[in-house]
Amino acid sequence: MRILVVEDDQLLNKTLSYNLSAVGYSVDGAMSKAVAIRFLEKQDYDLIVLDVNLPDGNGFDICHEVKERRPDTAVIFLTANDMESDMLKGFELGADDYVTKPFPISVFQKKVSALLNRISAQSGGDFYDDGNLYINFSELSACLAGQPITLTSLEYRLLKVLTRNSQTVLTRQVLLEKLWDVDENYVDEHALTTTISRIRSKIETNQHSYIKTVYGMGYMWIGGAQK
Repeated sequence: MRILVVEDDQLLNKTLSYNLSAVGYSVDGAMSKAVAIRFLEKQDYDLIVLDVNLPDGNGFDICHEVKERRPDTAVIFLTANDMESDMLKGFELGADDYVTKPFPISVFQKKVSALLNRISAQSGGDFYDDGNLYINFSELSACLAGQPITLTSLEYRLLKVLTRNSQTVLTRQVLLEKLWDVDENYVDEHALTTTISRIRSKIETNQHSYIKTVYGMGYMWIGGAQK
């Protein structure tokens, strides 16, 4: 799931981005309307966290533009404004929630998790599909070019982290932490290397690459790029 955090308070922006990234979401941060629009022109997001008051505009305008282009994008307004009129305006524009500052980060994370889980369920489940490789993380099933492939529990978990952070370099340490957090079992460097190798042998072909090794850093999901 991709999230865009639009908040002009640098500390809060970084805090939200860090905490959402730590639980497995792919997060971009913008501190102005102009930067947010540039992000939105490049890619779609499952959720946008929007501050109402921005230095070059407001979150209501961004929400209006987003909902016109992609109505299914979820929006949470994040603001110091607790006036009833502001809340009503946000909901009228299609916002899914409205959170008033200050707030506990843990509670905000729960709100985000519940909202995105609902979106995933409504869209037909938690899966990856690029037309060649299909992975259903809810049912723990997978196919490559229409043929079933067998993956272990650890391989599914690792694939989920990679596919949810497509085109993003994930360091070995980050991957180890995410895998550990998911199941509360420690995964060491050797197990990670072995699991990456096994996954490659199962999903990569002479025509398609899925996992790129970024030497000295970690790995990046490149989504079936042509070799």
